[in-house]
Amino acid sequence: MWRKRWVRLAALAAAIPTVVLCFVATYYYIRFAHLIDARLHGERETVFPRILARPLELRRGQSLTERQLIDRLNDLGYTHREQLEKPGEFTIGGGAVTINPRAPQLKQKIVRVVFQPPTPAVKTAARTRTPPRTPDRVLRLEVGARPSERLMLDAPVLTALNAGEREKRRPVALTAIPQRVQQAVLATEDRRFYEHPGVDPIGILGAALSNLRGKRTYTAGGSTITQQVARNVFLPKMFPGMTLKDAREKSWRRKILEAWVSLIITVRASKDEILEMYLNDLTLGQRGSFGIVGVAEASRLFFGKDVTNVTLAEAATIAGVFQSPSALSPFTNPARCKEKRNVVLQAMVDAGYIDKDLADRAAHEPLVVVQRALEAEAPYFVDFVQQTLADQYPGLTTTTTQAVDVYTTLDLHVQRLAQDAVRDGLVHVDELLPKRKRGKAEAALIALDPRTGEILAFVGGRSYNQSQYDRAVLSRRQPGSVFKPFVFLTAFEEALKSGRTDVTPASITNDEQETFQFDDQVWTPENYEHEYDGPITFRRALAHSRNLGTIHVAQSAGYDNVAALWKRLGVGNAPKPYPSIALGVFEATPLEIATAYTLFPNGGAIRPLRQILQITSGGKDVTKKATGELRRVARPDTTFLVTNMMRSVLNEGTAASARSMGFTLDAAGKTGTTNDLRDAWFVGFTPELLTAVWVGFDDNQPVGLSGARAALPIWTQFMRTALAGRASVPFEVPEGITFMDIDAETGKLATPRCPKVMNEAFVTGTEPREVCELHR
Repeated sequence: MWRKRWVRLAALAAAIPTVVLCFVATYYYIRFAHLIDARLHGERETVFPRILARPLELRRGQSLTERQLIDRLNDLGYTHREQLEKPGEFTIGGGAVTINPRAPQLKQKIVRVVFQPPTPAVKTAARTRTPPRTPDRVLRLEVGARPSERLMLDAPVLTALNAGEREKRRPVALTAIPQRVQQAVLATEDRRFYEHPGVDPIGILGAALSNLRGKRTYTAGGSTITQQVARNVFLPKMFPGMTLKDAREKSWRRKILEAWVSLIITVRASKDEILEMYLNDLTLGQRGSFGIVGVAEASRLFFGKDVTNVTLAEAATIAGVFQSPSALSPFTNPARCKEKRNVVLQAMVDAGYIDKDLADRAAHEPLVVVQRALEAEAPYFVDFVQQTLADQYPGLTTTTTQAVDVYTTLDLHVQRLAQDAVRDGLVHVDELLPKRKRGKAEAALIALDPRTGEILAFVGGRSYNQSQYDRAVLSRRQPGSVFKPFVFLTAFEEALKSGRTDVTPASITNDEQETFQFDDQVWTPENYEHEYDGPITFRRALAHSRNLGTIHVAQSAGYDNVAALWKRLGVGNAPKPYPSIALGVFEATPLEIATAYTLFPNGGAIRPLRQILQITSGGKDVTKKATGELRRVARPDTTFLVTNMMRSVLNEGTAASARSMGFTLDAAGKTGTTNDLRDAWFVGFTPELLTAVWVGFDDNQPVGLSGARAALPIWTQFMRTALAGRASVPFEVPEGITFMDIDAETGKLATPRCPKVMNEAFVTGTEPREVCELHR
């Protein structure tokens, strides 16, 4: 037949395109292989900058339940085991959690956290006994069988950063991803993954037949895991100008390109490397403004667990989301997500990974997700840190190829307590407020160590999922009555400057209504609930937040001097020296108010706040020198007078309800309520912890509640739990302070007949000399 001319022409016609196709295929193979090798190397070597919280601290007597400790260990990536085998694991039993820590200082030492003693089996009468209350304190700490008062574990990762992307991801090695997660994904996405060369002809044929027969309500696809990696990871990065949308375009040209790249990937990378990329790099939904990337992050944001601790049902849930993250989201479409989960479980049975009984038990489990898991990663604080990095370390996390770790001041356990307090407090506020058409009240909380300025907890709003607006940093509101302590501080400072000895906490101010005129304006302020006390001591005026009494103190000290003191603090807007300054009629953010209040526990010196402890790049410390040095603004003795006066706010004044709510430690603070009940504040502190809370509406409408009703319950719940198990620490008394017993009503030296005697503090030389005549 070869002698026939048409046969030779036909062979030539077939040979030419075959040779051309082989040439083109070889050319593109070489070109793509080079690009894929470079990309594979980049994917393997990519190190995402990390933001970490401070190491987890455990203390004897600490407010911590067993469930909370398990959550914290999940934050650290510890694995729950029946028996401890290696560092990074923990067991539960006998009223204790036993940990094999990774921290270098605890190497080869087993840590045991005891919550309750084992309850022996006791035979009783038929009468049912009331079950014991769940222990909420750490009763005992043991390190290597020896008792310990406190210890430090690892630093938990808050998030990994991806330059220019709003993503939450935690890349992990394939060996760290449990077999049940891998098998669930393989069973539903690519059962022959380890057998085909990147493209599965059998899968393509099966999908085509399934679509032709119409056996499915949706169109089946034949894409392998390798093809999905090519489509979602490689194509958009290999070809300039190609977007992810272009890479997912439904066209024969794109499909052929995807298949060819998949074949090359299979040649250039191992199957395990491809699967690891797939499990780490595909997007599995959205929470707030963040994309959820990878199974490790999904396990945290879906279930609040480290990926090593997910159950079979949870693994099947994550695997089911791969096909359509939006339509199968466990948050927005739980019914469809559960249905898909059960399909994945059956696929695992069909693939021989699990037996039918195990799948049936998992299929009957409820779908339980953690709605606020994103909040647990302190997203407002992470945004704040990222802005700091952009301002002070430009390019550090966006242009480097080295490992960058940002160690922050955040205490993740204290952060969770703050989030719980804000959530519970806003539920209480919602119950107090009538139904509104314009949304719900918001809140912000900042807690810090006033001795160092380190931020320990940071909440910027009710829900980051609903709003990423950070009220702690961006919301400028009137501070109202939380400004009053600075009025009294100015009065003491100015009196001593001029040599006066008659301005003390026992001095009398007039709490009577008056009209003030300034700049051709008339202003007639009122007290809250229109109550006026007449002549009262400075202490009582501050403790009960008397507006007129405070304005008269500011008038005597000089409005310009009050404004000058706030300006020296260097925070917020400079207020105008008008009578209204005494009532905090200017604007500041919660962060600025918290900064200003560091003046009091630091004896008249302000401590700038800090949120970053250390930054390492490539293993080297690149942290810039901290600017958080104490800056003297007022005298230690006058500052102590005001701090001591603010103790009465909690003990007998507007915040006395904190005592009835269970907060017993020595503390000082001030409630704040602005005009028309627009904003509610409380700022309070011990020598160890300072917390500022704001509650209000984003649209600046009145919240309709005082600081004592809206902000104080949040502060009290947080401080009570954050300081649980700690002894009360008194405020340090500086030199030059004298204490004397005075009559609380007149401010004069007390007699045996005075009904209420106060041991008042005075700057030495300013003590009262007159004896109380009212009760003689």
